[in-house]
Amino acid sequence: MAAPEHPAHAERVRQVVVPAVESVGLLLEDVVVRRAAGRSVVEVVIDVTEDDDGGLDLDRIAEATHAVSDALDAADTITGEYTLEVMSPGVSRPLTERRHFTHAVGHTVIVKRHDDEPVSGRLTAVERTGSDDGTIVVVPVTPGLKGRKPVVGEPVRIPLSEVRAAHVEVDLTGVGPVDDDEAGSDADAGQES
Repeated sequence: MAAPEHPAHAERVRQVVVPAVESVGLLLEDVVVRRAAGRSVVEVVIDVTEDDDGGLDLDRIAEATHAVSDALDAADTITGEYTLEVMSPGVSRPLTERRHFTHAVGHTVIVKRHDDEPVSGRLTAVERTGSDDGTIVVVPVTPGLKGRKPVVGEPVRIPLSEVRAAHVEVDLTGVGPVDDDEAGSDADAGQES
């Protein structure tokens, strides 16, 4: 396993990376500097701002990579050769800030509150009440048994201050092998008689 760099060194790298990432309209989620195979590896996790509707595509990651690389080279904070890895947070990251919830609207989430049962369902809204706080609206969805339609519950409003932990539930329904009977009927339906 690669050893992390000294915290002060990582902080110097962070001070160089933050303005570079912000210069392309993105946010820095995390920076990790570690040693692997005798060289430094700089891992930079970036994300979009709360009001950014554009998403984080490969072009934007490439733009951020160039900006970060140029800034690190100009500041000369990394001694010797290094590998730069710029990436998005991915779907498995915990939802910890209002902007994370804002970008997860429309997805299925699992929210654990401080004193209550977890709520699982579709995140339908994030209502802003201040600069850093707000309320999320989750519509509980219970899968239907034996082929029945799912049961949709009443929306649950949860202040962000009551959220202990939350994450997007990856939906794998529809992923997997296609049933031969279904594939055959679809193919037959498309043919003219």
